[in-house]
This record gives sequence, C-alpha cells and structure tokens, in this order.
Amino acid sequence: MSRARPDLTASFDEGSPARRSGLTLATLSDADSFSKLAKDWDELVRSMPRPSPYLLHGWLSEWWRHFGAEGNLRVQVAHRDGRLVSALPLCLRSRHGVKALEFVGGGGSMLADVLLADGEEPSTAALLVRRAAASGHHFADLFGMPEGGLLHQALGSRDLRLVARSEAPVLDLTPDWETVYREKTSKKRRSLHRRRRRQLSALGTLEISVAHTEAELEAAIEDAFLLHERRWQGGRDTSGFVTDRGKQFERAALRVLAQIGVPRIVLLRLDGQAIAFSYTFVLERRLYAHKLAFDPRLGRHSPGVLNVLDTLALAAEEGLTRVEFLGGAERFKVELADRFEPLYEGIGMTNGAVGLAAAATRLRSVRLRLRLKRSPAARWIYGGVASSPLLPPGRGPAAQHG
Repeated sequence: MSRARPDLTASFDEGSPARRSGLTLATLSDADSFSKLAKDWDELVRSMPRPSPYLLHGWLSEWWRHFGAEGNLRVQVAHRDGRLVSALPLCLRSRHGVKALEFVGGGGSMLADVLLADGEEPSTAALLVRRAAASGHHFADLFGMPEGGLLHQALGSRDLRLVARSEAPVLDLTPDWETVYREKTSKKRRSLHRRRRRQLSALGTLEISVAHTEAELEAAIEDAFLLHERRWQGGRDTSGFVTDRGKQFERAALRVLAQIGVPRIVLLRLDGQAIAFSYTFVLERRLYAHKLAFDPRLGRHSPGVLNVLDTLALAAEEGLTRVEFLGGAERFKVELADRFEPLYEGIGMTNGAVGLAAAATRLRSVRLRLRLKRSPAARWIYGGVASSPLLPPGRGPAAQHG
C-alpha cells in the first residue's frame, strides 16, 4: 500500500474529450443538491449487475439525515448532456483527526459501487473515482463492495485492498418453490419442518401475514422491533436496529421505500402475537434479506426458520428469481443457498503518511476481528455460524447481517 499511486486527481478541463462529448462531473456536498437526483439516481441503481436497495436514493437520504451530522457529503456525479449517467455516493468522516472516505450508508452498505447507466463506458466511472481521490481524505474505508466492481477495477488491488467481510449466500428461485425446497433439503429436514409447524399449531392459531403497503409496514415494523429486542436481550447485538436512532432511521427509510414498493415484512403470528419476522427488500425481481428475528421463548419450535421458508415461498409466488441472503454463513442460509458471492471491505486510496498509517491500522484491526469471529465462542454468540468451505482462511465467517 505504500507504493506511489497513479495521479487520480488529474484535472477535468474544458478541452478534454469527456467535456467535448457532453460529459460534466460534479461533487455534491449538501443534502439539498443530492435530494434533486432521486428519480434519475434510482434508475442507475436498478441497472446495476447486483442492484442494491441500500443504494436507493431514499435509503441514502434518510441514512444521511439520521447519521451524517458529523460528516461531509462527497457524492460524485456525472451528467452527459444533462442526464445523470454515473454516481458514487461517498462521505468524509473524521475520527481522532483522521479523515476517512466512506460510502454513504457506512458499515450498513451492501453491494456498494460506482453506479453507471446502461450503455455508458466504464471510463466514466473511472473519471468519478479519480475525482473522488481529491476528497481531502487520508484513506478510504469502503464497506460492502462486491468483487469485481467498477470502483475496484478503477483503482486496482494495490490502491484498494479488499478483505472479505461477509459470505453473502445467494439462491436461484427460477424454478418453482417446491422444486427448490426439495432440491435444497433432505426428506428428514422437510419432515422436521412439518413437525415444528404442527407443534406451533398445537399451541394456538398460526397465521402468516405479509406487510407491503405503507400502513401495514408501519405496524409490522413495531412488531419487528419488539421481536428483535427479545431475541437479542442479554446478547451482543451490534446492528443498531433497535437503538433509538436506529428505530427512527428504519421507520423513516421504510416510509420512503414503501412509496416505490420495495419493503416487505413477513410475520408469523401465534394467536395474534408475532413470533417471527423477516424484513426484506424487493428490487428488480430479487429478494434481499434485511433483518430477521424470532421469539426465543419458542426457539425449540424453530419459528425463525419456518418464517424464512414462508418468506421464500411468497417470494417465488411473486415471481422473484433470486435471493440475496447477505450477511454471513449462518447454517440456515448455507443449507438453502446455491453459492457465496462475498462482500468486501475496501481499504486504501491513501493520501500522505497519515493515510498510509491509518489504512495499515484498519487492515490489522479487521483481520484480527475476523480471526476472533472464527473462534468457537464467537460462533456460539452469533448464533451458530457455519464454516465456509468456499472462502480461504482469513476470509470469514462474518457477523450476521440479519
């Protein structure tokens, strides 16, 4: 990481080929300017190879409103003949005098990358990355990057070191759900699921409900908060989902995303009381797992697993073709998934001696944390994380996202 980097701050002058072809670049540093891009921004998100609901304009705007007070926006945008054709949602945050360039969305970013319009050349994305290099930061700490993304292509492995942070299992839902379910589970496992459902039904009336309208979602998320608090009571919950600010953010983001039909909350109820939930996002015929939890008092009946199965069945009925489980290699995910498509933390893009030192320190910290999370005690704390045969040593498992 200490080698001299290429000049990524080259000027974008009036006579450049990009300028002559109608391409203009800008850095947005205030929320009002960013707010004007909502419609065009989301079109770029939908055109991504792995479209990320965590890059939708409404999600980013609400995250910045709730968590961005101590930072500065550095959102890079490119317009061609007045049309938004590329964007990179970044912000600058300072800790102990060290300025880190991060994704808007911070540690909750998933599948984050440069956004690029269909038909636009990758060189446009590279221009935005060059511009981002002049953001006044010491180093970049970019969580949630997919492998082979445009941002990493523009910088290269020496300028941005990637460390796998989550296995991010995926499942193909193209066949009907019954076919997928039979292929992914043994006869013994399916029998166990039926027995668990019968056991719960013997305790009272079992019901499944799906919230997708704004009013339904606003009611369902309160049940989700209660279940999440109950599930992690006395445990180590690092998600921030049920902190005061976390609840405010989730409520606000849910309302905004509900306007474009993205959120779903599937609740499993026993005699009218929620005992498990799956909070997911739907985007471009894909299902993304956001949060899930169950009532630990009924844990021996596996309400969480049953709720996930119900969620996948409903997704297939809706015509969705792919599931992005996100997060780590928890056992239930590994049993159902086809493969892993990991997400990474990109560290580097350094400026000066302070940046080099800060990036090296961050890399050591992340690698130490990953080693600790592979310990038997950590696997117990995080709920039975499975070993990950598809990742080399030092690359997992990661903390549960949902």
